Order: sequence, then C-alpha cells, then structure tokens
Amino acid sequence: MYRTVGDFIAEWKNEAALTQKVLDGLTDESLLRQVYPEGRTLGRIAWHFVANIPDYLTEFGVSIAKVPNPNEVPSAKEIAETFKTVSAHVANALQEQWTDDTLKQIQNSFGRMESNATIFMGLIKHIVHHRGQVTVLMRQAGLPIPAVYGPSKEGWAKLGVTAPL
Repeated sequence: MYRTVGDFIAEWKNEAALTQKVLDGLTDESLLRQVYPEGRTLGRIAWHFVANIPDYLTEFGVSIAKVPNPNEVPSAKEIAETFKTVSAHVANALQEQWTDDTLKQIQNSFGRMESNATIFMGLIKHIVHHRGQVTVLMRQAGLPIPAVYGPSKEGWAKLGVTAPL
C-alpha cells in the first residue's frame, strides 16, 4: 500500500520502466496478433492500457492530458512513445496535484468505496495485467521478451542457462 505520494511515484516509475521495455519490443506486424479470432489484437490491448491511463486518472481527480485518437491503434513506435510521455506526466501530475493526505481520501471506484491509494494500486495492476497479455502475444508473434520480474527465455540464454520449465 502507498502511504505517501512518493511511494506511489517510486512504484509507478519502476513499473513504467518494465512496461516501456515490453512496449519498445513491439513491431507493427506484431500488433495484428490476435488472442483468438474474434478477440482483441496485441495492438488493441497495448493501446487500450496506454490510452486509458489519462482517463483513469482524470476519473479520480488527477488532471492529465488525454491521448489523441484513443480509439485508433497507432504504430508500435507511437504506442511506445505515447506510453513514455504519459508515464512521465503521471509522475509529474501526482507530485504537483496530490499530497500524502490525498492518498487516504475515500471515493467511489467502480461501485466500491476505496482510498485513493487503493485506486491507484488498481491502475498499476491493470497495466501489469495487460502487460502480461502483451508478452504472451509477443512470444506467439516470435518476438523476444524482455526481462520483467526475472529473466525471460532470452535472458536465461544470455546467462548460458536453459530456461527452467
């Protein structure tokens, strides 16, 4: 749980760096990879969580610039660049607009009364959830997967170790 805005910003920056490594590995071709025939594409999933960040924050009282054309999936490079910009704006906006006491305030979050600290933890979990989906689709598209919470298959290989099963 986040007790200070600084706690949240530190976690945000750590998770953003991990997410950035994943998004930087996307290619335009990989964006077309689908979960299943009627399902979202990798591009739609990645763009969903990137474009959703400003809307989520605005919903809960943090003013941040919206993403242009949130319904149109851009190129892989634009997704990664937009995330880099948005994630930096998040840290700055929270530093400027919130206090440690703001994190303790309770508000309605999708039908539940929750502290702002819990609500913002939900934002990070939302991104982590979709980041996991993106890495699975990247693997299916034949792309290398960067290390996130430990070495990927490629990372193990660089260490001279066969990836554990």
